[in-house]
Amino acid sequence: MVTIVANTAWSIVNFRTKLVNSLSQDGYRVVAIAPEDEYTNSIQCEYIPIKLNRMGLNPFDDMRLFFKLKKAYQQLKPFAVLHFTSKVNIYGALAARKLNICCINNISGLGSAFIGGGLIARIQQLLYRFALRYADVVFFQNADDADYFFRRKIARPEQSTILPGSGVDVDRFSPQPQEKSVSFIFLMISRLIKDKGIYEYVEAAEKIKGKYPDTEFRIVGFLDNSNPSAIKEEELDSWIEKGIVVFLGRMDDVREAIAASECVVLPSYREGTPRTLLEAASMAKPIITTDVAGCRQVVDNGKNGFLCRVQNSEDLAHKMEKLMLLSEPARKNMGLKGREKMKSEFDESIVIKKYLEVLKRYRP
Repeated sequence: MVTIVANTAWSIVNFRTKLVNSLSQDGYRVVAIAPEDEYTNSIQCEYIPIKLNRMGLNPFDDMRLFFKLKKAYQQLKPFAVLHFTSKVNIYGALAARKLNICCINNISGLGSAFIGGGLIARIQQLLYRFALRYADVVFFQNADDADYFFRRKIARPEQSTILPGSGVDVDRFSPQPQEKSVSFIFLMISRLIKDKGIYEYVEAAEKIKGKYPDTEFRIVGFLDNSNPSAIKEEELDSWIEKGIVVFLGRMDDVREAIAASECVVLPSYREGTPRTLLEAASMAKPIITTDVAGCRQVVDNGKNGFLCRVQNSEDLAHKMEKLMLLSEPARKNMGLKGREKMKSEFDESIVIKKYLEVLKRYRP
């Protein structure tokens, strides 16, 4: 048996379904553990609910999580557990160690709080350093994060492997015909929090619309009120009322929104490897993102998109205008190069193959 643990059922459904199915096809019994949400019924394997406060700082809540995971592992007796997201990585690794279970952790990104210093960052790094001593394998989603952990002796190179993010289903996210539009459409797909670069996107949109009034700036996403850097609802309402952005809300399937756009933008401050950019590039759309860890490896600057400076709306607007001024064949060629890059470097099958190889190595 293999157990998959994450901090939301949503993430298992959206990011791990193909992994779950591949494990099942390979003969593994798969059990998912995650908090209940509206995606619970879409999990395609056995499921056990668990309470988890993903943004909370209460140490007693975290200890309860440790004991809940330990109890679940004792009952299920998996030979391996696959952990995703920080709290699960930390307390799941400790619980697995107590029971001598193979532990495979996935570091899907480092938030700004983790690398920005301060007491919370120091505590989180200390917990990771302690917990990862007991992980058999640590998957990183980019080389920058891996190097950060190695230099601070939080993880060891010999236990670590770099994955191309969560990968992308290149068959599902394939190029689609685009209806002609009078507007040049930019699209951002993200939680509406500061660290994703939402303010820079809106500021750049204002600059571009002042020069090219017909340009449209769309947003797919949701207000993540549990996150301390979430934007306020009244801010979003103000942007909509002023005509700066068009808000499409949350979408389970973003393919239609991507297909309708000319370019997908993510001005994030740091990522693991952003799935939305992989999906956009796989659909042969040029992308614009920041030259930061997690984002830069998705773009060959000038070939399948552009890199801009982080927290710099002026440079973001410049790159947006630069893309707009390209000829349609040049933009199409840029998108096709992105599609080729996704197929050769970021296909989800590469990620799944790595997991299957590791599990085979530890399978009793």
